[in-house]
Amino acid sequence: MSTIEIRKVTKRFGDFTAVRDADLSVAAGEVVCLLGPSGCGKTTTLRMIAGLERATSGDVVIAGRNMNELPPEKRDIAMVFQFYALYPALSVGQNIAMPLHYEKLSKAEVDARVIKVAKIMHLTEVLDRMPSHISEGEKQRLAVARAIVRDPNCFLFDEPLSRLDVELRHSMRGQIKEVLTGLSKATVIVTHDQLEALTMANRIAIMRDGLIEQVGTPHDVFAKPANVFVASFIGTPQMNLVDADLKSFDGKNASVSLAGNDLVIAADPAVSRLKPSKVTVGIRPRAFTAANEKAADTIAAQAELIEPMGAETLIHARTAAGGDIRVVVPRDKRVKIGEALHLRPDPKQTHFFGEDGKAVRA
Repeated sequence: MSTIEIRKVTKRFGDFTAVRDADLSVAAGEVVCLLGPSGCGKTTTLRMIAGLERATSGDVVIAGRNMNELPPEKRDIAMVFQFYALYPALSVGQNIAMPLHYEKLSKAEVDARVIKVAKIMHLTEVLDRMPSHISEGEKQRLAVARAIVRDPNCFLFDEPLSRLDVELRHSMRGQIKEVLTGLSKATVIVTHDQLEALTMANRIAIMRDGLIEQVGTPHDVFAKPANVFVASFIGTPQMNLVDADLKSFDGKNASVSLAGNDLVIAADPAVSRLKPSKVTVGIRPRAFTAANEKAADTIAAQAELIEPMGAETLIHARTAAGGDIRVVVPRDKRVKIGEALHLRPDPKQTHFFGEDGKAVRA
């Protein structure tokens, strides 16, 4: 069965630890994205699965078999690189067929597979062209076609869309997701683009400094971030993370001093574990209701920068305590620079993080 597991995998380069005690499992038919900023260890993790890097410790298991001692060519994987790595002297059809020559198939079977995959990836009209004579989007589809023409244990993608423009990225995300959905193979995709991860993955593993910070569905990592880093990394515009003083909690409502305002916010019962202390309150920019005038349990701020975003408008405002806060309002909500704002956070979209940076929830 097509599965991938990494168990307590660590990779060191001299004194530098690139990946630390990484645990991750990918089921057959599942797409997992490794997401994180540059240098977080996601590509190193992918290369250890592929066998291009040897793990310092831990186990890499593919299809139930330990791969630690096996070279890449023995792991039965298909990998799509950030750079297409196409054979420039071979036609599109010959590029697709290249992996099949090692399987010693008949010419008729090779041709049949090439035609089948070309239809899936919409390449039938360019099979006789050379790679230099096709578009960037077609080159990317060709790289994917060359990977799926075989029947490997799993698929690995390293920043597969990073070289495409915005429009091509949008169309390719859908095409790759559609193809992978029908293959029932464990797939790992490395990306630094959260939109790619949120739209293509069944689950996302968010990495920072070699550690996997959280693994969850796209909904879970967005709606229930495990810590301050995940909260700040997932979501556009970025979540507001405001230092606050937790004064008391009555079992349902938390009394906090936040951005120069005293608020009472309905909170998870787990907040009771935090005795009066310093906390971080996370509020999505779209989780505010703007009151027309000062009211109880609102945050006072002043609009400093207006960014139209089509159907919505992003407002950068300064709070009474001097901090910055981002607010997204509908396009028809007219706000002027210098205008006073009174913002009421939605308790259902307000997150509390303890002094250790971890989310506080039941």
